[in-house]
Amino acid sequence: MSEIDPRHRSRTLTEGPERAAARAYLHGIGYSAEDLAKPIVGVAHSWIETMPCNFNNRVLAAKVKEGIRAAGGTPMELNTIAISDGITMGRPGMRASLVSREVIADSIELVASAHQFDAIVTISGCDKTIPGTVMAMARLDIPGLMLYGGSIRPGFYKGQEITIQQVFEAVGAYAAGKITEQELHEIEEAASPGAGACGGQFTANTMAMAFEVLGISPAGSAMVPAEDGRKLEVARQCGELVMDVLRAGRTPSQIITKPALENAIAAVAMSGGSTNGVLHLLAVAREIGVPLAIEEFDRISDRTPLLCDLQPGGQYAATDLYEAGGVPLVLNRMAEAGALHGDAITVTGRSIGEHAAEATETPGQRVVRGLSEPLKSTGGFAILRGNVAPEGCVVKLAGHERRLHTGPARVFDGEEAAMKAVLAREIKEGDVVVIRGEGPAGGPGMREMLAVTAALVGEGLGESIALITDGRFSGATHGFMAAHIAPEAVRGGPIGALRDGDRLTIDVDGRRIDVDLSDQEIEQRLSRYTPPAHAAGSIEIAIEKYAKLVGSAAEGAVTR
Repeated sequence: MSEIDPRHRSRTLTEGPERAAARAYLHGIGYSAEDLAKPIVGVAHSWIETMPCNFNNRVLAAKVKEGIRAAGGTPMELNTIAISDGITMGRPGMRASLVSREVIADSIELVASAHQFDAIVTISGCDKTIPGTVMAMARLDIPGLMLYGGSIRPGFYKGQEITIQQVFEAVGAYAAGKITEQELHEIEEAASPGAGACGGQFTANTMAMAFEVLGISPAGSAMVPAEDGRKLEVARQCGELVMDVLRAGRTPSQIITKPALENAIAAVAMSGGSTNGVLHLLAVAREIGVPLAIEEFDRISDRTPLLCDLQPGGQYAATDLYEAGGVPLVLNRMAEAGALHGDAITVTGRSIGEHAAEATETPGQRVVRGLSEPLKSTGGFAILRGNVAPEGCVVKLAGHERRLHTGPARVFDGEEAAMKAVLAREIKEGDVVVIRGEGPAGGPGMREMLAVTAALVGEGLGESIALITDGRFSGATHGFMAAHIAPEAVRGGPIGALRDGDRLTIDVDGRRIDVDLSDQEIEQRLSRYTPPAHAAGSIEIAIEKYAKLVGSAAEGAVTR
């Protein structure tokens, strides 16, 4: 890395007599000649009033801008969209969620390119804004960093900490007659007490941890909760830091390397994180141009112990991890386990190993286990292939002990049909629930199945059934579940051949997912399978475009 002209891009937009009109526009909204003589740093975020996850982004952006000005730069703020997975879950609007990841990346890339920012700070909150911002940074490859807005604090119900996970499961418990409507209402009122992303090691906190371990977010920044006063100071420090990053010419392509991506994968595995980590890290690798195959996730997970006792499979919330020592403590454990490429450079200019060595551990904490007492000897997910998923699928292993399940298929075209059967209590012990037509192109948008999986857990079936889908799972999903079945049904995947009663086997140790049918029978059935058509006018044009351009989940479901 070598120092660069801090105004290596913005000069073309603001210098010279021929740029007088451009300067005039900017003078009119408060930028002085002195401001325009400094490096221009974009501050991109996804503040929106449709969810708590990103609700603090504008407040954080103001502090980032303070830091940029103090360190000699001129900030320019912009914002992009966000879709709440939790609020749209189980409804057609959930189709927009993964699509929004691409729109977020596209919009930040377009603004930063057109306005020739010298550097950029991206602020993220909910699930898709986190990878979307980093995908944009990877495409731009200009100096910058990502700041996560932070986790919501847990709520309290009957003296116990709860998160949004308990609300989804309470829906199933209510349907099964286990709780009253009043109890459901009380849980609903208590679970989400402020700003910030979902409070367990769900997708948002999984990706925030992954990107701090990757090195594109500053060490120690991610797990500071959204409404903790220290988050504002972290934001200001990020504004100051980005000016150092700019002067050093430290770009995402220098940070997001193969070893750094392997570190991020190991963090997802060690923390029992969301299966969406597979999808999003594949996408970031694709954007930065680093070869990364889905099998590498399995190799890394298999050699990485599960040490973090975090929801949804464990006991603790993200705020508890912060109190225990945060991501640096996880880094320290990774180094002890030999699961950390310690010389990978980070956005601070220091190595990830140096940051791991500086971790502090709260005495007596039980959130992150020691190497001598792992929750499991291997990580929180595995990659399976077989005649149901020739291109692979992801099975979550955290939060349950099962590694083998054989049972009859209960096949549903779409999430709504499955949810109807679940609430009618038509799913029986031993069943393998199959939800197809929910892949990147077939959904379109690859909806998450949290409403279904949580209702099954709430009904008491979580330990006795399995579920597979060409869609996704929420990070809050737990149980014996296989997602991202590829190829998906609409692209000719064998999941489209399945029928009620077919015998399915999910074998983690054998890394197989198979149906008891011959190749010939599967081929014959597929030749007769026609994916159900969506109701006329039910798919937005933006989502139609995505369906035509999106690739396989096994490659990150990116558009090209």
